[in-house]
Amino acid sequence: MEIQESSPCHFKLWSELELHEFSDRFVIKPVESPDQGFSLSRFDGNIEKLNGDLGNTSGKVSTIYGVAGTIRLLAGLHVLVITSRKEVGTFLGYPVYRVMSMKFLSCNEASKFLTNQEKRDESYFMTLLKVVESTMGLYYSYDTDITLNLQRRFKLADGWMSKPIWKQADPRFVWNRNILEELIEKKVDGFIIPLIQGSFQTGLLKLKNSPATVTLISRRCTRRLGTRMWRRGANLEGDTANFIETEQLLEFEGARISFLQKSTCLQIRGSIPLLWEQIVDLSYKPRLNIIDHDQTSKVVERHFNDLCQRYGDILVADLTDKNGDEGRLSMAYAAEMEKLQKIRYVSFDFHHSCGNSNFDNIELLYDQVAEDFEKQGYFFIGKEGEVLSEQKGIMRTNCVDCLDRTNVTQSFLARKCLNSQLQRVGIFSSTDCISMFSEDFEIFKNLWVDQGDEISLEYSGTHALKRDLVRYGKQTMAGMIKDGISALSRYYLNNFQDGIRQDAIDLISGRCDVNTSRPSSAQLNGFETFSYIPVASALLIGGLTVTSITLNQVGVAGRNAQTIVSSVICAGVTAGLMAVVKSNGRQICSKPRLCRLI
Repeated sequence: MEIQESSPCHFKLWSELELHEFSDRFVIKPVESPDQGFSLSRFDGNIEKLNGDLGNTSGKVSTIYGVAGTIRLLAGLHVLVITSRKEVGTFLGYPVYRVMSMKFLSCNEASKFLTNQEKRDESYFMTLLKVVESTMGLYYSYDTDITLNLQRRFKLADGWMSKPIWKQADPRFVWNRNILEELIEKKVDGFIIPLIQGSFQTGLLKLKNSPATVTLISRRCTRRLGTRMWRRGANLEGDTANFIETEQLLEFEGARISFLQKSTCLQIRGSIPLLWEQIVDLSYKPRLNIIDHDQTSKVVERHFNDLCQRYGDILVADLTDKNGDEGRLSMAYAAEMEKLQKIRYVSFDFHHSCGNSNFDNIELLYDQVAEDFEKQGYFFIGKEGEVLSEQKGIMRTNCVDCLDRTNVTQSFLARKCLNSQLQRVGIFSSTDCISMFSEDFEIFKNLWVDQGDEISLEYSGTHALKRDLVRYGKQTMAGMIKDGISALSRYYLNNFQDGIRQDAIDLISGRCDVNTSRPSSAQLNGFETFSYIPVASALLIGGLTVTSITLNQVGVAGRNAQTIVSSVICAGVTAGLMAVVKSNGRQICSKPRLCRLI
């Protein structure tokens, strides 16, 4: 099959919509074709296609840029719409947009009929919807599906682009797949926008007057979606947390190349596919617990069978430490991988080998995997749309979070692949490499830094660490300070905010069942109305303050026995309070309330 960029026969979504807000309903219709919209009842959320005149046209009118889906809660329907967007580049010639802001339209006039318990539950659900509105890293196109990598697109049957875009998409990477169901049922295909969560970066390389565009697109899998500490490892189906497919697309045309060619290199990352957890408890680095389960080997097998079917041969690079909790996890992983004869597993202690700014030691890993990595190859299309080569396998990289160390390693492998691609088309000689062209190299590195930041923000809430290793090949003092700030921010977010963020993700992805005919997940798990955080903070701050005052009095009054005793008592009480807070860390920390971890 040939790529159909120039084909007029492809499905296109409405790109600009009018939102009419009436007292009894919302009406959404395309600016280009006002008779093809639909309405939503504000009482119960019933969706109906427009069948003529709107009647009363005195309602408020605003512009929106897409409908991301609908979700039914206890009191009615809520519609998620895109209120602002930004064009960030093109994918195979089609514009790609980033969602800049979203909001829910509430069709919940029936809330007055809820019981008191249902009203409390609904209030919490509404809080979660506010969290969903601020979701980061969402991308889409009105003209084409962006969930499929180029090699998969190329193998699809002729005419597939004429289907509605939601039908073209890979469900694994559609962030809003669960909330599209009602729109799909109502057959409003021109309004149904599949969103990916991940990253989309693009840059233009000059390359000896043979310009090439590099596009970096990362697609986050939705099967085990969540936050850093509340989604670790795998579920029983073999789906892993923070699983991301990253495609580096190279499109070039210049003086030395008289035709447009495309080439892609795929890599994947994902949490270690064992059953394990790391529950926050106010510790800077909570204990890692490997869950003893009779299905562990099956879980690992399911995970890698799925990858083999999708990508071919799998090469695994495990970057975790060989000591402490990480060491135990790595050993358990290695033991399971020994049972899978068709998968090559390479263990590389990144911190030991590349610590203290010894980034060049990443070559030690490459020396171990080079032969297999190069044998996997990359996808390459010639001037007539013919396949010149296919990628026959994929590199799966992981650390513990699959963020910082993983991003550094994947950027290094992507650079190796880029050099090979440019040498193949004749832009580079056999001795040339991207690092020899400082301006182009800077652009390439920044793509990977920005991509790493975006993926990290989605999973951990902060920018990636070790950004300097990608950008400069070594750690700088400024970089270490930024890493320290990000590490402290992660600590705060993981302990005190990610519980509610995980609930929001579970709600929007359909893992939480909202049903008025039986107790909700909220009721079953018992919403906590009392927060320990302010009390614990007040006790600690109060104890420390009193201790400081009494110690200061010791300095003023000399060795007055009563003052000294008071100081000792206050210090003891403060220490005791700190011990109580620490021992009850799991109760104090923010934790999800709607779904189980596995």
